Amino acid sequence: MQPIVLATTNPHKVEEVRAVLAPLGIEIVSLADIPGGREIPEPREDGDTFEANATLKAVHYAHAMGRICLADDSGLEVDALRGEPGVHSAYYAHGLDAGPSIPRAERDSANNAKLLRALEHVPEEQRGARFVCVMVAAAPDGNILACSRGTFDGKIGHAARGANGFGYDPLLVLPDGRTSAELSPDEKNARSHRGAAARGIAGTLAFHLQHPN
Repeated sequence: MQPIVLATTNPHKVEEVRAVLAPLGIEIVSLADIPGGREIPEPREDGDTFEANATLKAVHYAHAMGRICLADDSGLEVDALRGEPGVHSAYYAHGLDAGPSIPRAERDSANNAKLLRALEHVPEEQRGARFVCVMVAAAPDGNILACSRGTFDGKIGHAARGANGFGYDPLLVLPDGRTSAELSPDEKNARSHRGAAARGIAGTLAFHLQHPN
C-alpha cells in the first residue's frame, strides 16, 4: 500500500498520527518526506470551521501530489472566550497574515501569553476548555474519503507547565491535575484530540488503501 501523506511538516503531529495508524498497517509520511513536498505553496486557511480548513488543506495537497492526503485542523476552544481562539489558535497572537512568518516556538509562546492575559481575571470554575481536531482524507480528484473529529477536555491553568507537546499543551490542565504537556507521548496519543480523530478515521483509510478503485 502506498503511504498516506499527512499534510504537515510539524514532527509532533506526524509522531502522534503515526503512533495511532502505524499499528493498523497504515504508513504515514509527511510533506517533508516527499520530494518537493516542502515547496508546495500552502493554502490560505481562512475557513470558519475546523472542518472547512481541514478539507481545503486535504484537497489542496492531494491534488498537488496526486495521492491520498490526510490533513487536520486543530485548535483550542475556551468557554469564557466563547470558543476562541478556535480556528485562529495557531495565529492567535499575530493574525493569519503575520503568523506563518514567525518561528513556531516564538508563535506558541506569544499565543500562550495572550491567552493567559485574556483569562487573567476569569475564576477557576469558568476556565473550561478543550482541544478540537478534525481530520479529513481526500483523493487526488478532490473526493472526500473520510472525516473525523476528536476532542480533549480540561481547563486553562494559570501558568505553563510541562516540556512535552507543543502549542497550548502546557496550559490545558486535565482532570488528574497534569497539563497536556506533562503527559508521556503514549499517554497523549491514547487520550488526545488528535489521537481520537486519527482512530476515528483509521478504518475508512485502511479500506481505501486496500480498495484503491
